[in-house]
Amino acid sequence: MTTPRHAVPLLDVSDPSKAGTGYVRTVAWLRAHPPAFDAGLALGVLICMVAGSFADTSGPAGPTFGTRSPDLRSLLLMLLGAAALILRRRRPMEVLAVTGAVTIIELVFGEPPAPVAMSAVIALFTVAARTDRPTTWRVGLLTMGLLTAFAMCFSDTPWYSQENVGIFAWTGMAAAAGDAVRSRRAFVDAIRERAERAERSRDEEARRRVAEERLRIARDLHDVVAHHIALVNVQAGVAAHVMDKRPDQAKEALGHVREASRSALNELRATVGLLRQSGDPEAPTEPAPGLAVLNDLVDTFRNAGLPVEVACNNEGTGMPAAVDLAAYRIIQEALTNVQKHAGPDAKAEVSVVRVGPAVEVTVLDNGRAAGSGDTPPSAGGAREGIDGGGHGLIGMRERATALRGSCTAGPRYGGGFRVQAILPVTAGTGEDA
Repeated sequence: MTTPRHAVPLLDVSDPSKAGTGYVRTVAWLRAHPPAFDAGLALGVLICMVAGSFADTSGPAGPTFGTRSPDLRSLLLMLLGAAALILRRRRPMEVLAVTGAVTIIELVFGEPPAPVAMSAVIALFTVAARTDRPTTWRVGLLTMGLLTAFAMCFSDTPWYSQENVGIFAWTGMAAAAGDAVRSRRAFVDAIRERAERAERSRDEEARRRVAEERLRIARDLHDVVAHHIALVNVQAGVAAHVMDKRPDQAKEALGHVREASRSALNELRATVGLLRQSGDPEAPTEPAPGLAVLNDLVDTFRNAGLPVEVACNNEGTGMPAAVDLAAYRIIQEALTNVQKHAGPDAKAEVSVVRVGPAVEVTVLDNGRAAGSGDTPPSAGGAREGIDGGGHGLIGMRERATALRGSCTAGPRYGGGFRVQAILPVTAGTGEDA
């Protein structure tokens, strides 16, 4: 038989205002040592039964003490009934059977009977508190009926006397009280289980949000670093190539390197600033980049020698911040890939068009196609391998998917590469979508 675990303690022993009292420490110790508590309860029940056996309840003026004393048989039965209560938690049914048996013996042979029924009342309470309700009903009714019937049949008083009715009432209240305690424990356990489940759900949700935030920051760092480092690499190569013959052009290229590195540092500072505490005064307050600064982004590529044409209607204004940022980052990553892989004579076209409830972002280039005869491994073929060894196309698809949109990328018929993303404008806040 499964024994339900105890629920919330009746006294808050963690209260500092009560922690110093000996009573609370004693109660806490008894809860931690159930056998000691049961032994103390058995001793208390034995004292009450022995004290009650000296009382005569049949007097005309009410109970009187000292007019009678229990015999040896009654003392042995009271001792046996009280001793059985020590095992009430481990063997509740057996303890009820023993206490019920000694109670019946005392009711049959006691003249007048001693209050051995008190041990049966405690045992019935334990059975009701530690079993299910149907068992409580069956065992409770059987115990009430047997003890009341023996009391009425073998008592020297009339069958309707208060002693006989008292046995019926006390056993009934014991069963009801035990059932109430069991129900309360089950209710508190259910509340605790729900609270623990909710706590686990909150922890899992927190871990999920942390993982999503780390992924978002990783995408931003990748986009920022890949874009600006690619520009720095191109301009540094130009400067090194013309340093001796055309120093003015080399100086201009180094100026572009300085501007690209400054922009990279600023965007890195803004991205890493997301990791600061909310009240940090050094945390950046600039808004995230978006289509409003698309021309500045395109100018950096033009300065690096990549011709870029832009077609953008005004319907892009007023988009949610997450959609605006995703469109900007997709264009940035796509142009970076054109700069790195499309070849020296490549041109790029960028279009941002509002189509119904979505915005369509397209980046085209006329770079050398992958698989053509004159394509070196570092050109179109490298771009095809981005998904396998890098994170560029993966990051673009993740940004679009986070907004419930889509992103496709692949070679164009006749040469070049195409990146197209469709972002729902109603996607709201993006990462949580």
